Amino acid sequence: MSRLVGIVVAAAVAGGLAGGLIGLLLGGHASGAGTSSSLTTVAAPALSATLTGKVLSPEAIYRDDAPAVVVITDTRTRVVPRTFFTPSETQKLRALGSGFVIDRMGDILTNDHVVQGSTAIRVGFSSGATYPARLVGADPTSDLAVVRVHAPTAALHPLSFDDSGTVEVGDRAYAIGNPFGLDRTMTAGIVSATGRSIVAPDGLTIPNAIQTDAPINHGNSGGPLLDRYGRVIGISSQIQSGTVDANVGVGFAVPSNTAKTTAGQLIARGHASHAWLGVEIETIDPSIAGTVKGVPPSGVTVVRVVKRSPAAKAGLEPARRRVTVDGVTGDVDGDSIVAVDGKPVVNAAQLGDLVALHRPGDRVTLEIVRRGATRTIDVILGNAPS
Repeated sequence: MSRLVGIVVAAAVAGGLAGGLIGLLLGGHASGAGTSSSLTTVAAPALSATLTGKVLSPEAIYRDDAPAVVVITDTRTRVVPRTFFTPSETQKLRALGSGFVIDRMGDILTNDHVVQGSTAIRVGFSSGATYPARLVGADPTSDLAVVRVHAPTAALHPLSFDDSGTVEVGDRAYAIGNPFGLDRTMTAGIVSATGRSIVAPDGLTIPNAIQTDAPINHGNSGGPLLDRYGRVIGISSQIQSGTVDANVGVGFAVPSNTAKTTAGQLIARGHASHAWLGVEIETIDPSIAGTVKGVPPSGVTVVRVVKRSPAAKAGLEPARRRVTVDGVTGDVDGDSIVAVDGKPVVNAAQLGDLVALHRPGDRVTLEIVRRGATRTIDVILGNAPS
């Protein structure tokens, strides 16, 4: 079971916030290769920085980056329903998570589930000082939010983003956050996998998440996942906890490319737009491509088409049967997408990245293979349903 990793405390009891059901933006399987929502690109010059490319020691990374990591606390109200034995009551809950500075204006990037439903937000810095903050914008579809803190400029040390699309399995990874309220704790590990899909607070799929074995626990939510250069490659968001409600070596981070784009939109207009194709897809396995007639050697298979979605209106057809070849199961006898606007599609994550270059309302040309024949279909992308 995946769990969001904020902390909510009520009556001295701490626990994780549960995720929702999986939904579809571009679509995909929760356990398979990453699928993607598509985010409108908004220029955010304040988020860029001059990057040297120098590999840093863990000590240097902590020394340089820890001052940018903050403790976020907020107050929430929960109504406990009336029972036969007790009257209904209202409880005040204190939530705790992490975040980090992204510009000199006082903008802090964190997870949506850290500040969702908050009535009072405060941000604490490494000096021990805390300051009030206001919500600039939140996006439950990517589980990201930006709050702006009223703090002295000297306290603001923005972190730089790296390109999460270049992250490889085996790369070093460092997480800084506030697990269990322990301020600015750093943990280390490697990138265990890329292209994962995790569930957002609104039940839709966050694609291309980074999996890491760097210990992530409750309170780490919203903190940065850093590479060996000390740059942000992800935002710590969830753990795979199974029957144990703590880290067991499987944590997930929202990729930095999604975070940077979404943060730019939230700062610019308070909300984020998500282009939507409306299909569930899976990457074509070479075993199936080499055996089943009509399946192209690479690309993605359309497993399901959402009713009344852009894909449905364009006439995309889902797979009609499942086959198993050499122990590999896949869907066939439907449309396979092999290119978008002339750019080849090799896997599900790549399709999401290509769609992500567009805005809702844009027209894209899909090259598909249907029953062995190649054709093109124009699709007008929609806005992802909330």
